[in-house]
Amino acid sequence: MIFGIAAIVPALFFVVGVVRDRRRVRNAVWLGVTLLLLLLWLLFRAVETEGWPGVAVGYAFVALLLGLGFVLPVALIANGVLVLRREGFGLANLLSLLAGLAIFGVVAAFGFLTTRTGPVVDAVIGSLLVVAAYVAFLFVSLLLYSVVYGSLGRRSGFDAVVVLGAGLNGDRVPPLLASRLDRAIRVYERGVGAGRPPLVVVSGGQGPDEDVSEAAAMRDYLVRRGVPDDRVLVEDRSTTTEQNLAYSARVLAEHGWQGRAVGVTNNFHVFRAAVTARRLRLRMQIIGAPTAAYFLPSAFLREFAALLVQNKVGHTVACGLLVGLYLFLVL
Repeated sequence: MIFGIAAIVPALFFVVGVVRDRRRVRNAVWLGVTLLLLLLWLLFRAVETEGWPGVAVGYAFVALLLGLGFVLPVALIANGVLVLRREGFGLANLLSLLAGLAIFGVVAAFGFLTTRTGPVVDAVIGSLLVVAAYVAFLFVSLLLYSVVYGSLGRRSGFDAVVVLGAGLNGDRVPPLLASRLDRAIRVYERGVGAGRPPLVVVSGGQGPDEDVSEAAAMRDYLVRRGVPDDRVLVEDRSTTTEQNLAYSARVLAEHGWQGRAVGVTNNFHVFRAAVTARRLRLRMQIIGAPTAAYFLPSAFLREFAALLVQNKVGHTVACGLLVGLYLFLVL
């Protein structure tokens, strides 16, 4: 009962946070805390119930441990190999493979340490579990809230659409970037149907292995598919998500634009782009375009790592406090 009642508080913080500004990272944390407390409430209710519910919970718990310890890392490693074959070698494409190997490493280290005894070993084991649990909690919370964020908000009625760039194949738009542009075209066409054709800003500079700027290739893609040339603005200096958003806002301001804007990126990148827009104090929400399923695990891991880096001080302090509290309680 106590966990069910306790879940009301973070749930209220979550609702208030979403209403005030759904681009806050803390919304994901409040959602995670709420779901965790509800899960604990259901777990204790099932354990207290005689008969098959308690047995089912026990089997489910064992299945969860096996899944996290063996099935999940195997799936991540297999996905990592697939991504490397299709996308080529690169740090971003290695993430799911490295994550799978890291989980196996943590399980192996935990298994090795459990064969030893003593307060120091117990403290190390507990500290590893606390850090691993904290990281897992953050990852699941951010993943779930990314889905929630992507499903909220309006889909039309915009006066400007900012398309965030991605890499080119020479001078050609690859499928990942094409999905963003196709989503922007649909938003533009809805605006035309409502009598309010929005401006479209294509944002992206030229990388060392690209024949033209991303913005130039994106503009050509849109014009070939029916977006009038005079409705497309080009921002061709940015190289990061933050620059995409900041420079595009500057381009709109230079053209005297005022109104409601929306950014378009791929679904895995939506929440981090929204957090960045909020940090830049831009009145802009972000919507997502579909991504190939095999690419999603590595992509979400990359986004999670980037969000951790953006908030590294807060997460380092939180991790340190949790480990310190654990050591204080057991030693």
